[in-house]
Parts: sequence; C-alpha cells; structure tokens
Amino acid sequence: MSWDLKKELKRKVAHLLALSFIAIFLLVSEFYGKNLALLSLVLLLIIFLELEYVRIELRKKIPLLSGLWRGKEKDRVGGQVFFLIGAIISLAVFDLDIAIAAILMTIFGDMAAALIGKRFGKTWISKDKALEGIFAQLFVDVVIAYLVFNIIFGSGGWVIMLTMALTATVVESVLSNLDDNLMIPLFSGFNGQMIRLILNFIK
Repeated sequence: MSWDLKKELKRKVAHLLALSFIAIFLLVSEFYGKNLALLSLVLLLIIFLELEYVRIELRKKIPLLSGLWRGKEKDRVGGQVFFLIGAIISLAVFDLDIAIAAILMTIFGDMAAALIGKRFGKTWISKDKALEGIFAQLFVDVVIAYLVFNIIFGSGGWVIMLTMALTATVVESVLSNLDDNLMIPLFSGFNGQMIRLILNFIK
C-alpha cells in the first residue's frame, strides 16, 4: 500500500499542473476574449492528443511523463485528455464561477478521495474506494465551493454550493470505468447551473 500511496502522490502532484489550464484561460480571456482563450485550451488538447498518439499508437515512451498514466490507461486515452475536454466544455457553457468551482472540485476533490482513502481507508465500498476518502472529498468540495462562490466571486448561494459538492462526490464514488475527470466537471457544473437558473426564475 505504501508503494501505491507514493505513486498516487506523484500523480496527484502532477494533476496540480491542471491549475495552469484555468490560469491560461483567465489570462488570455482578460486580454483577448473568451473565444481565443478557449482556442488556447483546444490547442493544448490537440497537443495532448498528439502525445497520446505517440504513446498508444506508436508504442513510444514519453520522457518525464510516463508516470502520469495508470496501468489501466496503457492502451487507452489518459485522464488528462478527458480532464481538459471537461474543462473546455465547462468554461464554454457554464458561468465562470460555476465552471471554475467544478474544475477545482475535479482536481482537489478527487485528490482528497484518493489520498485519504488510500492512507486512512478502513471501510471499503469497492476495491479502490473507501468511505473515509468519500467524506474527505465531500468536505474538500464544500470548502472549494465556499471559497469560489463567497471569497473569490462573492456570488454566494449555499444551495448551489452543496448541490455541486454532493454531485461531484457522488459521481466520483459511483464511477469505475467511465473517466471521472470528464464526468465530475460536467455533472457538477450542469447541476449547479440548473439550480442557479431555477433560483433566478423563482425570484
């Protein structure tokens, strides 16, 4: 288990690089507009897909990056591609605060679930998901929602925050084969956006 934890830590630290996607979008969007910002992320996606072609189709090792893929991703597209697709769709479709919250939940919520589950997990609901990790993810997701909606954007809304946090946690907990890097931002972002529309409608 200790070896698995070290490997998981390495992967999760690498996942923090995904924060640069948000930074790129916000920076380019500020100076050149949202369309060009999204195109910048699509360019990154194309680069990732080209790397996947080299890794999967040509069977070549990619220096410095080989540790980013899980064993089950040996012959299929890696999670970073699905994450970027989810981020692009979220930033294109959802309100900015909801999109950023959904993306951060994907990064840090998943990280909490994996690390706490592997380190302190005692009540396992499946071969790789522990109840302790699930509660850790829910806590982290709520904190992220609070920081994004109340501290950064000042948009408030506990109903939206709890809906997104619960959605992200449930999606992560029930998935085994589908990629959570794509599903979490889409489902949590969509539910958050729908709740906002409903609340605005009934005001």
